[in-house]
Amino acid sequence: MTTLSEKITNLIENKRTLYTQLSDQIWEFAETRFEEFRSADLLSEAMEKEGFAVKKGIASLETGFIASYGSGHPVIAILGEYDALAGLSQQARSSTSEPIIKNGNGHGCGHNLLGVGSLAAAIAVKDYLKEHKLVGTVQYFGCPAEESGYGKTFMARDGLFKDVDAAFSWHPATMNTVMNSTANAVIHAHFKFKGRSAHAAAAPHLGRSALDAVELMNVGVNYMREHMIDEARIHYAVTNTGGLAPNVVQADAEVTYLIRAPKPDQVKELYDRVVKCSRGAALMTETKVDFEIQGSCHNLIPNLTLEKVMHQYMQEIGAPLATEQDLNYAKTIYETLTDEEKRTAALQVGKQEASQLAERPIADFILPFSEKETFMGGSTDVADISWNVPTAQCVTSTWAFGTPFHTWQAVAQGKESYAHDAMLLAGKAMACTAISALENPELLDNAKKELAERLGGETYTSLIPKELTPPKNKQEGIKQKLFN
Repeated sequence: MTTLSEKITNLIENKRTLYTQLSDQIWEFAETRFEEFRSADLLSEAMEKEGFAVKKGIASLETGFIASYGSGHPVIAILGEYDALAGLSQQARSSTSEPIIKNGNGHGCGHNLLGVGSLAAAIAVKDYLKEHKLVGTVQYFGCPAEESGYGKTFMARDGLFKDVDAAFSWHPATMNTVMNSTANAVIHAHFKFKGRSAHAAAAPHLGRSALDAVELMNVGVNYMREHMIDEARIHYAVTNTGGLAPNVVQADAEVTYLIRAPKPDQVKELYDRVVKCSRGAALMTETKVDFEIQGSCHNLIPNLTLEKVMHQYMQEIGAPLATEQDLNYAKTIYETLTDEEKRTAALQVGKQEASQLAERPIADFILPFSEKETFMGGSTDVADISWNVPTAQCVTSTWAFGTPFHTWQAVAQGKESYAHDAMLLAGKAMACTAISALENPELLDNAKKELAERLGGETYTSLIPKELTPPKNKQEGIKQKLFN
């Protein structure tokens, strides 16, 4: 008798060529947040050809969409991303930093793989529902702007998950395992200072420096660091220094902040303190400050009930076996890492596995599942989904051991056969878990009970202000620019 994991493996492998081609095309597009027009169109058209009903422009996101198949409950959401990163243009299959376009974009977080692996899972669930004439709905969420735009947070804020029963996602990585992690909540805020220009030598007393205000704000925030909880993080970047002339008092200056903490109320309290620093800096320099929240996400809520099932299926499916050609290329990538990067990677897996992976730097095994929850210092907008519905995620070895995220090395490996294999492993694991949830009401009930217990009576309220809308990029103008 064919097992579910064997059935899903066959369904996905039968369409392998389609999935690898889609992933490689999105790698070529390399579109950044809120500008993923070609990527979104490519994926939505692929879903329409597979019989899904596609709704575009969801939650006011020009590059967001939902592709649905089936009817009634349970409703299963599978999350796909496809945004790239600025400044990471890189030749594929290279072992040196080799930009295709100077300062161009690149998929340094593997979202070309992420979006298509999730798409493969959704199509496999659709095929299974159709073949077995089951009641239920599978929805593929096309999620733009994960890297810094928080597309899923806008979706959650607008209630797009209120009828969903469970959600699944994954992420490219250097290991094969199921995530049992939480992550920091974050608020992204922008501060604009307005002063008064003057000749910095002839009449400095007439000027009021907006750049001084930015610097004083940053100093104030840096003094806050001693008086924050250890898990909190605050980062900033000066986005407008007011010009290049040192003999002119800068009338305008801007700084953008990411403020992180383990809980939404903690990050809001830190944000309020940062705002006070901005106001203090404006008072000291006799300038004016305007500020706004530009995005946010909650902390991630794991779900052991679904994670254990997903891990079971990952074990049944098994990790892909790398070819000697794959291993030889992965070794060249591993050798580009610094000693510190290699030591850091080794600490994450243990001595025995690290020694093995240093010689064969593609993980061809499934790490054991641990019920001990881990904490990631970063943030993800999957978190806002996890506050609304039970959510489970896995990671797979799309990259050579030790490959840092958001680097040219990650971009270079984005079209490798082992990256494609790992992408489809994730798709198979998600599809199997989704079908188990569709066919097993008790599993879904237990997952929902666990979520309620973890929330402890708290309810989801988005950290994004009601009046904030995603930026509009004038789709037709961008398309003309791309294709002319």
